[in-house]
Amino acid sequence: MSSTELFADDDILDDDPVDAQGRPLEVLHDREYRVRAFRSAPDRVLIRGGVRDQKPPGLYLDVDPDPLTIHHMQVDIEVAYPSMKIVAAQVHMETHPNIECTRIEPHYEKLVGLSIARGFTHQVRELFGGPRACTHTTALLQAMAPVAIQSMWSLRASDVQRSDSAAERMPTKRSDMWKMNLNSCHVWAEDSDVVARYAAGGTFEVPVFAQERMLELGISEEDWTRRMGS
Repeated sequence: MSSTELFADDDILDDDPVDAQGRPLEVLHDREYRVRAFRSAPDRVLIRGGVRDQKPPGLYLDVDPDPLTIHHMQVDIEVAYPSMKIVAAQVHMETHPNIECTRIEPHYEKLVGLSIARGFTHQVRELFGGPRACTHTTALLQAMAPVAIQSMWSLRASDVQRSDSAAERMPTKRSDMWKMNLNSCHVWAEDSDVVARYAAGGTFEVPVFAQERMLELGISEEDWTRRMGS
């Protein structure tokens, strides 16, 4: 089964807005990000991301019946676990406005050796911000970093399903994995109630999205905890 068959493909945006008379507003631009993570080795994850900008039919060429892609960039980065270091990186610009655009592709090899965890956004800005690289590719990189962090949980879940003893082989214990989220948002602020609970050894809270799916499937919290290897 291909990855395109594994995920929902409906529009993640609400219906297009309308004006005071109920008429659809004119669409001027569409930007789409897509990021996927793949297990490339027992201790490595390949993060593949793409960004695409499109103009609606007829906006640039009045006789053109199809949407016009003006940017399409793809980035592959391979991340080692548990170090969270980037061990390989490749950028490919499939659609771009200027011939010179592709000359910056090799510059992104400087990603190799960086940690995709702490300080990654700042390092990306320093190395690839503004005139130092491609604006659209750099924006894509910043959207890819959180996926690498979330893939740590996915690796554990995958290993637990593969083997009853897999959880013991994971380099990072689940009880410590919350630390990777520290200061990443207001929920995980170092002075938040959530962090205080986990720092004191509190039990892992079932995410809201998992609670909702558990209700749909008739799975108890105890069963979910057992399945996740807590």
